[in-house]
Amino acid sequence: MLEVFRRLGSLQFDPLAIAGRTHDLALHARVADYDPAWCDRLYERREIFEAYNKGLSLVPTSEFPWFRGNLSRNAPRTLGENADVGTRVLERIRADGALSALDFERERGPTTDWFGMPTNAVRAVLEAYAVTGVLGLARRDGNRRYYDLLERLLPADVLARKLPVEEQLRHKLLSRYRAHGLLGVGGGGDVFSGLGPAKPDERWPGYPGRNALRDELVERGDLVPVEVEGVRGKRFVVSEEVELLEAPPNPPPSVAFVPPFDPIVWDRRLLGSLFEFEYVWELFLPPAKRRWGWYVLPIVFGDRFVGRIEPRIDRDEARVQVLGVWWEDGFAPRRAQGFVDAMRDALRAYLGFAGADKLAWASHLGSEKRLFLTQP
Repeated sequence: MLEVFRRLGSLQFDPLAIAGRTHDLALHARVADYDPAWCDRLYERREIFEAYNKGLSLVPTSEFPWFRGNLSRNAPRTLGENADVGTRVLERIRADGALSALDFERERGPTTDWFGMPTNAVRAVLEAYAVTGVLGLARRDGNRRYYDLLERLLPADVLARKLPVEEQLRHKLLSRYRAHGLLGVGGGGDVFSGLGPAKPDERWPGYPGRNALRDELVERGDLVPVEVEGVRGKRFVVSEEVELLEAPPNPPPSVAFVPPFDPIVWDRRLLGSLFEFEYVWELFLPPAKRRWGWYVLPIVFGDRFVGRIEPRIDRDEARVQVLGVWWEDGFAPRRAQGFVDAMRDALRAYLGFAGADKLAWASHLGSEKRLFLTQP
């Protein structure tokens, strides 16, 4: 698991657990017999911590020196707008230990939410202190977050190491390229969120921009530009993986279910041009506009994206409901050598991951049920 974190740099966190938490799904796709309790154990032992890297993410504790700085302008503004609330919050946590927003009286201030509505100033300053590295997340109770002073959460030697912000951003930029494998200059979507603008901007004086940092990585030999047949634009791979291009390994004949925030699906344009796979996360679309489903996971077989599956974990009944399966045009599960057995293995492993002992198929999936009938 720690090797997966090392290679990917971080795993994005999302509280939705319809089919499993997104970081658990990413680990389940890569670690045999993965149990979500394992990640919780690493978190409790402080071997991983939560930081902001393309959204709230889980990061190895040893990486903290590269994640303590950021280019956020909102967090300092929030703390400035709510200085009195911030002072009271810190004093209380310093005296009482880890607390959540619900442990304080709700307070109003000038800070607003995404929709321009007044927000709970206590919650806002807690999150701002976490972004700026004053507080850290001590634990979670469901989706409730408990914050504590960072010096009580992380080792002193890790906290003592200070690195220039530009070096931190360069390190995180390289980690994004390592995690995805073939990112380009633009990345697509929010791949480079949190790393500032591509070019110098007066709002961030002294910061050369992502393009300059990328050029430095290329000049140092950390990144190698490549061209991919059929894919527009220059792509980059990390130097230690160039040999994989020269002697690519045979893809394993296994099936994996990929979560929506997995690095492999960051660049939707690359998925379309290289894998001929269109991926749209339809969670935020109204039901009438969805072609697939609400929380759908791409299905990877070997080196191909072959379809989509919509599983839902019913913890009360200890079962997994399969609400939908969609195959890519031209893919026939019965005719793909090794696929049926690999899919059965994947479903069996997913039942174990979900802590379930029953697989319930939607009524319209009779042929899939017969084809992949399996027992845990």
